[in-house]
Amino acid sequence: MKNYLKNAVLLGTLFLVGCSSLIQKKESASIIIKNGTILTMDKNNNVINNGVVVIKDNKIISVGNKNLLNTYSAPKIIDAEEGIIMPGMINTHSHLPMIAFRGLGEEGIKNRLFAYFFPLEGEKLSRDLIYKATIHGSIDMALSGVTTYADMYYHMDEMAKATKEIGIRGVLGETVIKFPVVDAKTPYGGIEYAVNFIEEYKNDELITPAFGPHAPYTVSKEKMQEITRLSEKYNVPVMIHVGEFDDEDKRLNLKNRSVIEYMDSIGVLNSRVLLAHGIHLNEKDLDIIKKRDAAIAYNPMANAKGATGIARTYEMLEKSIKVGLGTDGPMSSNQVDLFRTLSYASSMQRLKYNDRTIMTPDIVVRMATIGGAEALNLDSKIGSIESGKLADIIIVETKSSNMMPNYDPFATLVFQANSSNVDTTIVNGKVIVEDKKLKTYDIEKNRKQMKAIEADIAEFAKGLAQKAKSMD
Repeated sequence: MKNYLKNAVLLGTLFLVGCSSLIQKKESASIIIKNGTILTMDKNNNVINNGVVVIKDNKIISVGNKNLLNTYSAPKIIDAEEGIIMPGMINTHSHLPMIAFRGLGEEGIKNRLFAYFFPLEGEKLSRDLIYKATIHGSIDMALSGVTTYADMYYHMDEMAKATKEIGIRGVLGETVIKFPVVDAKTPYGGIEYAVNFIEEYKNDELITPAFGPHAPYTVSKEKMQEITRLSEKYNVPVMIHVGEFDDEDKRLNLKNRSVIEYMDSIGVLNSRVLLAHGIHLNEKDLDIIKKRDAAIAYNPMANAKGATGIARTYEMLEKSIKVGLGTDGPMSSNQVDLFRTLSYASSMQRLKYNDRTIMTPDIVVRMATIGGAEALNLDSKIGSIESGKLADIIIVETKSSNMMPNYDPFATLVFQANSSNVDTTIVNGKVIVEDKKLKTYDIEKNRKQMKAIEADIAEFAKGLAQKAKSMD
């Protein structure tokens, strides 16, 4: 009997040790996301139902089905509750601090850029406004699932500080232009400012510094060539407005050449260049862009609102040109999130080509994720949910009435969803939005800052609009 008891105890001990050994074999992680439909946006557009994503520190270490729950453990488990798990969206063109002016100049002013935008900025822009407006815009993007944005504006060090405070990723291009602006009292002073900014942020984990020459018609050939040399030296992006207006060749006094041909002839088109808008381009232009491996930021909502035209995006994609989605500045589309832009991206192309079969939802979602990453040359790091990539991930809930039914998650995102459906935003492995609430900044503090900005600007803006209208 004693031997029996000893054997039973021994077997029980061995069983417990065995169980303990099995438990200990689980690999440790930081965050596990489970119970959702994963849109990986990998090269095969793989979709994983009832999927699991495993994050350790700032990287994705495993993606698969629920069997991964037997392999990994983490202190934080996020239940997606049958929502859509997807890469964070990438806004490839904006002027974020202009969110302080959102809703102004909507009285039908004809020359809105030069008669209203520039004078408004000249009077009201400051370091303080740029910082506070970037805080506000970054909050708006974080809550709506944009984890990376590309921007061209002023005082980029202030924008970088605010962007990092909220916790999203920014590709920030210091504006270079031929006249004095808020952060450069001499023409082209933005070049020196940009170099200092690049030196400060060249190794930052969230900020990619860049050059932002405004446009070929506002930056001389010599200065564009200088920027090209510096961008090669520092290996940073160059973002520039091209083909936004139909008279840019005339502004440059070009004869029998397009703006793209001009840029190519002076040696400023390459794989580091992102062309914002690209509306008024011909087939030869597209072939040059493809040959030089430059990219396009497609801004369909802003272009429709500004009546500047519809880019040949379908043809760009057919030629395998890198194309990302953008909102343009918050005075151009009044948005910084991409949800309405998703719908515009599809619908405007179908209208342009009179073909309802093109620009299917999966293609549009690719532009908003991995396509944007490719356009910014960040596709080795972000844009898809794959092992080894940085953990920039969002969860879009599917329980709200506008999300039901949800037969095709791509179609649901493009034609049904809105920013309020974003439940969770993770950037660089850090949860910055959870249960639709921002975790990195006091929302009430931000509201007070924006109300003060609004009170300061309102009266001047009203008078400026009347003056601009009288000039039409």
